[in-house]
Amino acid sequence: MKTVKVLLAAIALTVGLGVQAKTVKVDASKSTISWLGKKVTGEHSGTIDLKSGELKIDGGAIAGGDFVVDMTSIKNTDLTDAEWNGKLVGHLKSDDFFAVEKYPEAKLVITKEAAFSGDKATATGDLTIKGTTHPVTFDVTKDGNTYTAEITVDRSKYDVRYGSKSFFDNLGDKVIYDEFYLTVKLVVE
Repeated sequence: MKTVKVLLAAIALTVGLGVQAKTVKVDASKSTISWLGKKVTGEHSGTIDLKSGELKIDGGAIAGGDFVVDMTSIKNTDLTDAEWNGKLVGHLKSDDFFAVEKYPEAKLVITKEAAFSGDKATATGDLTIKGTTHPVTFDVTKDGNTYTAEITVDRSKYDVRYGSKSFFDNLGDKVIYDEFYLTVKLVVE
């Protein structure tokens, strides 16, 4: 009888916890993703659009999430010359970098619950770029219905080779650093 009571209590607790978790949609039109890439001789920055997303919230924690990025929307914001801007964006979309014709989307799936301490949490997820998936860990800050994260991505893990000293020797001052940085601001509905 004691085993039955313990089993019923465990089931009730599990059902009760499942009810607390809620899924909220991310408003892609209000959310932003900015990128920054650096090289020996400077840096470039820009934006990329979130296509869709949802966040699972369980009490004071991020319990999961699924986000799709529109890789075809890559824009540069630091080059004012239209010709050079177009060349850079075209190169980023080419097979040398993100091959957006073949891989028009990137995806991030939160894989581990991240409890908030105050307004901060550390999230872990699987990031897929160019059909390759690797884990990433990053800090998240919550402010009302807005979640902000700074994510560092090692492009060499995703076969983004152009100008990478991880793949090529003797690049000299033409090296483009493997790490690039994303500043993500998600606004939930």
